[in-house]
Amino acid sequence: MTNVTDQDRVVIFDTTLRDGEQSPGATMTHDEKLEIAELLDEMGVDIIEAGFPIASEGDFKAVSEIAERSKNSRICGLARANFADIDRCWEAVKHAEKNRIHTFIGTSPLHRAIPNLTMDEMADKIHETVTHARNLCENVQWSPMDATRTEWDYLCRVIEIAIKAGATTINIPDTVGYTAPVESADLIKRLIETVPGADEVVFATHCHNDLGMATANSLAAVAGGARQIECTINGLGERAGNTALEEVVMALRTRNDIMPWHTGIDTTKIMHISRRVATVAGFPVQFNKAIVGKNAFAHESGIHQDGMLKNRENFEIMRPEDIGLSGTSLPLGKHSGRAALRDKLETLGFEVGDNQLKDIFVRFKDLADRKKEVFDDDLIALMSLDDDDDRLQLVSMKVTCGTGGQAESTVELEFDGKDVIATEHGDGPVDATFKAIRAIYPNKAHLQLYQVHAVTEGTDAQATVSVRLEEDGMIATGQSANTDTVVASAKAYIHALNRLIMRREKAGPGADTREISYKDLT
Repeated sequence: MTNVTDQDRVVIFDTTLRDGEQSPGATMTHDEKLEIAELLDEMGVDIIEAGFPIASEGDFKAVSEIAERSKNSRICGLARANFADIDRCWEAVKHAEKNRIHTFIGTSPLHRAIPNLTMDEMADKIHETVTHARNLCENVQWSPMDATRTEWDYLCRVIEIAIKAGATTINIPDTVGYTAPVESADLIKRLIETVPGADEVVFATHCHNDLGMATANSLAAVAGGARQIECTINGLGERAGNTALEEVVMALRTRNDIMPWHTGIDTTKIMHISRRVATVAGFPVQFNKAIVGKNAFAHESGIHQDGMLKNRENFEIMRPEDIGLSGTSLPLGKHSGRAALRDKLETLGFEVGDNQLKDIFVRFKDLADRKKEVFDDDLIALMSLDDDDDRLQLVSMKVTCGTGGQAESTVELEFDGKDVIATEHGDGPVDATFKAIRAIYPNKAHLQLYQVHAVTEGTDAQATVSVRLEEDGMIATGQSANTDTVVASAKAYIHALNRLIMRREKAGPGADTREISYKDLT
């Protein structure tokens, strides 16, 4: 691209590790956060919001380590409008080569009522906290939460205060996904034209997808003058999610004729990070999801297939290769060797070492013995490996079903190095299996989600099972794939239990494991 100026450049601010992780059940382990941060850094994300440092000791450690390890991205932490949050945030991000403090407060009438502050009291608080943040860090972002439902005059007033206090980026959040594209563009344009000093800062947009307009609202805001988009991988986020990174990036790339802006994202890495986030968060991507869905580049109707064979541009506005897809789905079989497996994994975006390849190859051969053909999606599912260090591990299981729906399941688990067996009955094989697991490891975890989908087609298809458990305010998600749906269900349930065990042990006896909330602001 020639003659590109700063005004043509849109900064990508990824908040998968902060706002995305706030999705119920999407909590990631420390190592998973580091892995996702590294992938974001490699793909060219400008700013990574790595977490909410004061929320927990685990969050603080993850943000700190990401800050120390980052090679290219600016590392940002979130802080509410108080000195303790801001100080903790600075401690976490200060070792990054490029850092940022992001502080916020809810400015709409509804959100001002939460800390019970008058307009003037809140204005003073904004001045004090943004000034404090700027005294610590040269790069400060400020957000008026629920900006799109804040009175116009007051919104202008507090933004001017934040700019004068030293904010370098002003983020305009559509916190509840309330606005529409025409409003989003107009709001940013009017703020830039109205607020004194607005031409000296970067305006950002942060949209939620409650009405299905997050991507449209973000792109409209850019048209209005915003030069930073806040987004997440796969649109992960609270409620209906956030703006999807892959959607805005590919929209700007594909329709650069009418949206003449660009990002620094290496789009060929999109599919790999999409799959990893889906796996570690336990949130499968819907098949018809734009850009990264399984069917995004699939063509089934005869008319479409005929058109594709004649010219792919008939029905594809993007090339699969542009987002990291091979463009083909060539199956492997039980006679395939390590070299072919490694080559296929690399084509799918997975880089594996020799030791890891040996382990994957054993799993691949086991799967190939049970299936005639192993497809790309089967291999992707195989890359979601169970942790050998888990306290609970499945050793064996046997399930029998009666004609009346009753089932009996005998499960053998290795629990802290000892093999334990239990047999239970239930309304179907999965219910009986879960009861047997609970008999071996008694728990009060409530099953919030049980989801099954076939990875590939056919009666020998692998099933991917996602399980979400909640216990005493803690939420954990497990996922597993197997040609036997009941086995996949058992492994997913055990995976979620192991995550609950890990979180409980890290919290320590008597610890409050609930997430810190906005109502603790004062």
